[in-house]
Amino acid sequence: MTKFRMSALSALVAVGVMGMAGAASAAVVGGGATLPEDLYNGNPQGTGILTSSVPGFEAYTGVGSGAGKRAFFNNNPAEINQPAGTTVDYAGSDSLVSTAELGTYNNPNNANGRSSYGALVQVPSVLTSVTVPYNVAGFNGSLNLTSEQLAMVFADPTVVNWSDTRLAIPGAPDADIKVVYRTDGSGTTEIFLRHLNAVNSSLVSSVSNSFSGTIDVSSSKYVGANGSNGVMDALADPDNANAITYMSPDKVDFGNPAVVASINGLLPTAVNVEAAVEEVPVPTGSQINNPLAWGISNPNPSQGYPIVASTNLIFSQCYADSGDKDKILSFFDKHYVYNGANKAAIDAGGFIQLPTAWQNAVKDTFGTGGSLQIGATNLCNGVAGR
Repeated sequence: MTKFRMSALSALVAVGVMGMAGAASAAVVGGGATLPEDLYNGNPQGTGILTSSVPGFEAYTGVGSGAGKRAFFNNNPAEINQPAGTTVDYAGSDSLVSTAELGTYNNPNNANGRSSYGALVQVPSVLTSVTVPYNVAGFNGSLNLTSEQLAMVFADPTVVNWSDTRLAIPGAPDADIKVVYRTDGSGTTEIFLRHLNAVNSSLVSSVSNSFSGTIDVSSSKYVGANGSNGVMDALADPDNANAITYMSPDKVDFGNPAVVASINGLLPTAVNVEAAVEEVPVPTGSQINNPLAWGISNPNPSQGYPIVASTNLIFSQCYADSGDKDKILSFFDKHYVYNGANKAAIDAGGFIQLPTAWQNAVKDTFGTGGSLQIGATNLCNGVAGR
């Protein structure tokens, strides 16, 4: 069964002018979320979107959403393992730009913000779910949790056994619960916590890309691990028997109920993810100018699989190098045409395309001829650019 990954803008990072001696400045440079890394760069099953159809980008560096956003907002190339002096042109993030981050960017005294680089642009690349893998033999090949049960398992410090009567899970074993969580700043964590917060704000009172910054993990119920691969290794570790975790769909057989829990009776298959985002409207009117409106999020949908969002790309409006500007415009004009090499890359990664209305809105707003076109002269006059 094809693995599912809802893909969004992260494709940008892929190819790069690697043959050009030595200069990171010769290519568009960025990185961040690990979830879309193969989508951009390619994997053994196929080429990445950038490598096949949008040349001019340095290879995307997967370091996590938190590090990617820090790299971009502080123009700090070390966060994405790039040499000092390299300009960070964009970031990939499953974590949405926050009101605080936008406010700091727009502060006229911020040398790494709007006054230097132009307006902030956040756009969705593709759709993704957050799956709930488990390793509990007592469920005999199938685990179905309601969203309320999910919140109790992951966030209630007093719920420590699968047979707890408050969970009321039929056939649950008398076994201690182990929750494996991401220790690094992760957009996957943020998407997951956003759903739990929407379902039970008394247990999950806030949302961030830090699991331990939101939930008390001091008890033996919790096992921390770094990165997606670290989490999956910890889930499989015999020392963590009866464990459960949350994970992007690229790392698991997301349609297999023996390894991934159903939430509210649904697995994170493409049709179930698409149903959840049908309720999210494309920005219109004054919202077109609001970067915060361009991330797709539906924390507690009335239909479909409930833990879904877009993976996103973050740019500035203005670029000092006209070559960089042209490469980024090419990305906008080509990435949202889901056919040929782009479709192959999305299918190979198991991602889900954006709804047609969102594809058109992003391309028509930020691409060539759009009202907020990247690098537009009327928007970037007098702005230094990245």
